[in-house]
Amino acid sequence: MGMKTKVALGAVVGIVVIGVVSANSGDNGDNGGKGGGTSAAADKNAGGSGDKAAGKGDDAAKSDAGDKGASKASQAEQFKAFVAKNGTPKEKDAVAHVLKVQGADQQNDILDSADVYTDFTGGLMGEGSGPSKLIASAFADWKDSKNGLVTVYDADGEIITNGNF
Repeated sequence: MGMKTKVALGAVVGIVVIGVVSANSGDNGDNGGKGGGTSAAADKNAGGSGDKAAGKGDDAAKSDAGDKGASKASQAEQFKAFVAKNGTPKEKDAVAHVLKVQGADQQNDILDSADVYTDFTGGLMGEGSGPSKLIASAFADWKDSKNGLVTVYDADGEIITNGNF
């Protein structure tokens, strides 16, 4: 009798957890054009968790200027533009190798992941191992999440590095 109770209780807990995750992930997709953005730029404008650099007065102006062309530019172009404006010279050199960015526009602060694809070769021990860490760091400056993971890939799709954002 005790074993059946444990199995039934485990199933109920599993269903509740799945329901909670589904409910939280569904909230961000229903916004559409109703005013509340789910991007980090929207969080920065609202003074939310995306406001990392509290001492910089140009964050709001930067976000407002970036929002106008944000819907037309790809995620990779947006990332490159951010680094071109705010990055160090070494970060700018590293980000020049970025080909594609995926998942940066879909954040729910539960389990965010973004992928950055580059033209580096050689995987983990290749030529891009150092610059890919700079790319991950610059990505963390660009986007902010409570529980985000950015993964940087080489030209063959092998993981070079990853980092939190």
